[in-house]
Amino acid sequence: MSLICLPAGDTFVPVKIEEHDLYGGILNFLKVIRPNWQSDNITFKTFTDGITNKLVACQLDSNSSGEDEIILVRIYGNKTDLLIDRNAEIRNIKTLNVLGLAPKVYGVFENGLAYQYYPGVTLNIDSVVDGKIWPLVAQHMAKMHKVRLGEDIKKDPVTWDKIEQFLSLLPVPFTDVNKQNRFASSFGSITRLRIEFERLKSHLIKTESPIVFAHNDLLLGNVIYNQHEGTIAFIDFEYAAYNYQAFDIANHFNEFVGLSIDDIDYKKYPSKEFQLSWIKVYLTEYKDGVTPREIEIEQVYAEVQQYVLASHFLWGIWSLVQFELSDIDFDFGKYAEIRLTRYYELKDKIFKDLS
Repeated sequence: MSLICLPAGDTFVPVKIEEHDLYGGILNFLKVIRPNWQSDNITFKTFTDGITNKLVACQLDSNSSGEDEIILVRIYGNKTDLLIDRNAEIRNIKTLNVLGLAPKVYGVFENGLAYQYYPGVTLNIDSVVDGKIWPLVAQHMAKMHKVRLGEDIKKDPVTWDKIEQFLSLLPVPFTDVNKQNRFASSFGSITRLRIEFERLKSHLIKTESPIVFAHNDLLLGNVIYNQHEGTIAFIDFEYAAYNYQAFDIANHFNEFVGLSIDDIDYKKYPSKEFQLSWIKVYLTEYKDGVTPREIEIEQVYAEVQQYVLASHFLWGIWSLVQFELSDIDFDFGKYAEIRLTRYYELKDKIFKDLS
């Protein structure tokens, strides 16, 4: 696989888009990247699915321009720069765009970026198991996993560094006394979480899952299905980095259980039969059309069950950080409880299988 040379730099606009003047800030940004767009002819649609960033679709009235371009503007959430390397994110999107695996970046501003709109619909708990759709997702993930970045890009698995980073951002104590009490009641202490992290790492680091360039956040809202074209696209590459193959697959499977914290049902976690079929399609693409042997499929399946734990633990700790930092109306405390409770429910059996 050939190395990818990054494209030229993006347009940077020294604008900060504020919550109290969202559309006004976006208009100031669009004046630079789309100077021919007249503000009176621009319509906005704010998406409400995200829980850390704001996403706004901007479209010029086609009756006045003859154009039908839609630009997505993503405004980063409060203090998310503490969790995400924004330079790496933009580099990753541009690299994948060259390969047709990510949208085009139109411009960057102080607290966000603008990029290409993909027509289609995001997946839900029904469509993600649709026989017409899931093979496309498996193949698309495999294509991404075959990407190789330049020699200057760190190729160690990001899982452990990310969890360590999130643990280091946990406050001692939480600034809100009610949040601190809830944290202590549900999780005990940061020391307890750190001890659990070391135990998790000591077990999973023994696995031999390949290191690939992974999306690492393939929730259902980050997968776009274009029914007309019969294609799949991935979006939001904030956490894309080299990681264990099994983590990316496991992380995706963990998202099958529900779209909101009030609807999560782990009975919807995909069956072994489904996972084996999914992995077979994935491996066929990953191996450039060579049909995998049953032992290879079973091996990846076993590794995926192990990295289900890492996925739950990582996003549980991430949610605790957001519990302190985020100003978005979302119960991050409850989400942390859901993910870490599931981790503790599964860990003993999986650790035993690894022993």
